[in-house]
Amino acid sequence: MTDTLSTSERSRAMAKVRSADTKPEWIIRCGLHRLGFRYKLSDKSLPGTPDLVFPRYKSLIFVHGCYWHRHANCKDASTPGSNTEFWLKKFAENVRRDKSKVRALRKLGWRVLIVWECELTKCTTFTIRKAAHWLAQGISSKPVPLPLGELNRRTLLAVAEAKVRNRLSNY
Repeated sequence: MTDTLSTSERSRAMAKVRSADTKPEWIIRCGLHRLGFRYKLSDKSLPGTPDLVFPRYKSLIFVHGCYWHRHANCKDASTPGSNTEFWLKKFAENVRRDKSKVRALRKLGWRVLIVWECELTKCTTFTIRKAAHWLAQGISSKPVPLPLGELNRRTLLAVAEAKVRNRLSNY
C-alpha cells in the first residue's frame, strides 16, 4: 500500500497536532481546578515538560494521547497501514522517551501520574476524582477524603471543547 499524502501534505497535517492545550488536558485541568487543586502548566525546566505541575504536592501529571504514547490494549492506539515501519519506530521512540523522563522525574523526587486520553473522555469524573485522590495522598500518609466539588461530565466536556476552540482560533 502506498502513502496517499505527499511529504508537504503530511507535514501540514502533523503541524495541526497540538502538544499543549488539548481537549483531554482541558478536561482534567477544569475538573481538578473545580475540586480546589492549583497547578502550573508545562514547566519546561523539568524533564519531559509535564502537563500539570503541583509543587505543593511534589506531583506531576502527564496527559497522554493513546495514539502517540501507545496506551496498552487501547483501541485508540492503532498503527497506520501505510509506512508502518516508520510509525512503529516513531511510537517505540515515544514510549522509550516517556519512560526515560518519568525515571528522571522520580529521581528528582517527583511523584508522576499518567492520565490517558481515553480515560478522560470515557470515564471523565471517575478519572478526575482518581487523580484528585492521588494528589491528596501525596501530602499525607493518612487517608485523605476526596474533595467534594461539583463535577459534571457534560459541563466539563463542553468547557474543554470551548477552551480548545478558543485557543485554536488564536493560533
